[in-house]
Amino acid sequence: MSRFVCIGLVLSLSLLSSKIASGWQTTSPADKAALSSTADHSKTVRAGVEFLLQSQNREDGSFSKQLGPAVTAMCAFALLSNDVPADHPQVQKALAYVKGFVKADGGIYAPESAVKNYETSLAILAFKKANRNGEHDKLIADAVAFLKQLQWDDAEGHPEASNFFGGQGYGSGKRPDASNTSFFLEALQAVGEDADSTAIRNATTFMSRCQNLPSEHNAAKFAEAVTAEDRGGFIYSAVGKGESKAGETPEGGLRSYASMTYAGLKSFLYAGLKKDDPRVQAAIDWIRRHYDLKSNPGMGEQGLYYYYHVFAKALSAFGEPQFVDAQGVGHDWRADLTEELARRQRPDGSWVNATDRWYESDPNLVTAYSLLALSYCKPASGR
Repeated sequence: MSRFVCIGLVLSLSLLSSKIASGWQTTSPADKAALSSTADHSKTVRAGVEFLLQSQNREDGSFSKQLGPAVTAMCAFALLSNDVPADHPQVQKALAYVKGFVKADGGIYAPESAVKNYETSLAILAFKKANRNGEHDKLIADAVAFLKQLQWDDAEGHPEASNFFGGQGYGSGKRPDASNTSFFLEALQAVGEDADSTAIRNATTFMSRCQNLPSEHNAAKFAEAVTAEDRGGFIYSAVGKGESKAGETPEGGLRSYASMTYAGLKSFLYAGLKKDDPRVQAAIDWIRRHYDLKSNPGMGEQGLYYYYHVFAKALSAFGEPQFVDAQGVGHDWRADLTEELARRQRPDGSWVNATDRWYESDPNLVTAYSLLALSYCKPASGR
């Protein structure tokens, strides 16, 4: 071997050793992307958590108390879902504030509340997440029993043939809708309710009737009039002639929109329906045709952050890290959502929707939605 070859070999080995020592040689492009994704996710979550901790009312532990206990419960749930421990003083203070709304009937709601199901369902999620050594068992059990009493069934004069049947509205006597019913089902799923229970079976009946899918589960006129574009998606309520926040079609049908479709898919999966169930498949087909994170498909900017949080919950429950759209394009939906939320985050760590509908101008509510979405988007190394 010549002297020059020996020198070249020594230099090459030296350079290789240096690169390995620095981590450059052993970090593949995929590894680098994963490291970047982890950093972006952690940074975005950390800023959001810090915003909530700073914005809490230090005197009583509430968040946006003018909106009742629901936002405080959701903020506590969002903090707990992003690894803030249950014994953190500010989490404990938020839970104590919510606990102050516990009623003798088991419900957890504000006086004269018009949104008892919504408030109680969110409180259950927060207390279940914080439950250590059974300290909240009775509170949770009583709240679940209260919610079941609100569900429309024979006792309220609405047998299975009624399109009220199985649904949840905002509270006692309130007409049912897919959003409230989806929160009810999420609360039941969180406490480990048997998927074959009467409450879950009946709620699934109602949710099936909110889907734009003519079938044995839905014989409504709006389902029969569904267009190919709207088929498989969800509307807001099946009551009466049906209601969609996205409006009607020229053919006399009701338009599907994303936030309710993901809420519907999530509800089906939480209720134990399998991926090959025609209702699940139809919802997935609609989502494949409308995969988008720049807007809430069908609603634009309205309800955008509600959409983000049900998007994350539904696709997490579906269980596939890559979601393939109708064009055959695969999406790392966790990375897509993290990137979009990071782009929209404000300098103080919060999020807010300039389109103020459904209270999405409130930064505490919207930051809680965003952090809940991000809790399902942890990169593979963090799950």
